[in-house]
Amino acid sequence: MKSIKNAGILSMLMLCLFGNTAEAGEKWWQKVFSKEGFETNELSVTDLSGAFKQALTIGAEKVISQLGTEGGFSADEAIRIPLPKNLKKVAKVLKKIGMTEQIDDLKLKMNQAAETAVPIAKDLFIKSITDMTFEDVKTIYQGADDSATQYFKQKMTARLTENMNPIVESSLAEVGALQSLNKVMDKYQDIPFVSSVNPNLTEYVVEKGIDGVFYYLAKQEAAIRQDPAKQTTELLKKVFGQ
Repeated sequence: MKSIKNAGILSMLMLCLFGNTAEAGEKWWQKVFSKEGFETNELSVTDLSGAFKQALTIGAEKVISQLGTEGGFSADEAIRIPLPKNLKKVAKVLKKIGMTEQIDDLKLKMNQAAETAVPIAKDLFIKSITDMTFEDVKTIYQGADDSATQYFKQKMTARLTENMNPIVESSLAEVGALQSLNKVMDKYQDIPFVSSVNPNLTEYVVEKGIDGVFYYLAKQEAAIRQDPAKQTTELLKKVFGQ
């Protein structure tokens, strides 16, 4: 009898957290956050908040692990970093004189720099998740499929930019991207009547690297909402388990 009762409660939980029906969500919140609700289903505010934070942490760690490795950006068409717009016309001109290989090498090294810098984001995500208030969690619960991702964007973009900037700058030099850029630009500027171009690779790679992180974080968040019962920790089993 108890298992049937728990199954019904958990069904309502999952419908609210991951469904699209506002009415069902409202009923669930009224039930669970009432005194009687906590006594009946044995789920506390700490349980509910902690479970969603754990799910977000697991999702963020997966994203960082995926992108912060060789090929994380360069081998992924969805987030591979292209040349900045102001370098595309440079590439177009130089390819006509046989410098396709040098242009491709520059693109590869830009992506390698992003792959090197992304792991710094892990601790920042964990801190942001830890710092979430219960009101934050509740708002995310009831929000759109990417509401947690949007929360992280708002809270973390400035810190990610600040922390990734020196790593990307150093990595661009280490992998030879800056040297490749200098060679490309020297050759370009030798061509008569071309317009001046002054690309900032560091700023551009940081921006695109952050975009890639949030692109996959949104996918992880959507997956969590659609299939929360991954049961990878005891707390997730307690809150989301069947």
